[in-house]
Amino acid sequence: MSAKFIVIEGLDGSGKGTQIARLAAALAERGHRVHTTCEPTQYATGGLIRDALAGLTKRTPAELAGLFLSDRIAHCENPQDGIKTLLNRGFTVICDRYYYSSLAYQGMDLGLDWLIAAHRLCPAIIRPDLCVFLDVPTEVADSRIEAGRAGREIYEERSTIERVRQQYKAVFAALSDENIRVIDASRTPDEVFSDLLSEVLKIL
Repeated sequence: MSAKFIVIEGLDGSGKGTQIARLAAALAERGHRVHTTCEPTQYATGGLIRDALAGLTKRTPAELAGLFLSDRIAHCENPQDGIKTLLNRGFTVICDRYYYSSLAYQGMDLGLDWLIAAHRLCPAIIRPDLCVFLDVPTEVADSRIEAGRAGREIYEERSTIERVRQQYKAVFAALSDENIRVIDASRTPDEVFSDLLSEVLKIL
């Protein structure tokens, strides 16, 4: 079985965590070696990013984009548990967020051109075999965040959520040469998972 790199993207409240757990279990049952990971990472750069997202440390959009880029390079290249290392060991890697998130969130303020160039010109950063975007309307994402969180991060206000959703559409248009699939995640978890598994099995 060939190892693949799969990214699951979506707005906060889209159900990424639930669907990633189900996907990992389903692939393991089919005999695949599976590793789940996420961005920001657990490395030092990831901690700096989480502090900024929580509003504990103020960062400009350019600073935050730079931190994400650095964190992503480490995520790809870490010799112990980096994405490349795991793929070489035969693991299919499922990642919760990747550079699509940077292009959507920081791209709102910085524009896409240099962010796309920074990632595509960096030899350390690899392109996923598949990106699946779990799409939910803004009001659904907002209500799920409200129900599930004690507080909100800096990108989780309702007006920002809508801007991010529209920005994702611009990102996917700009990256039309990549294998990106959009799934309606406002349906039941079982319906969403059925479509998600179908897309993943196409590349395995």
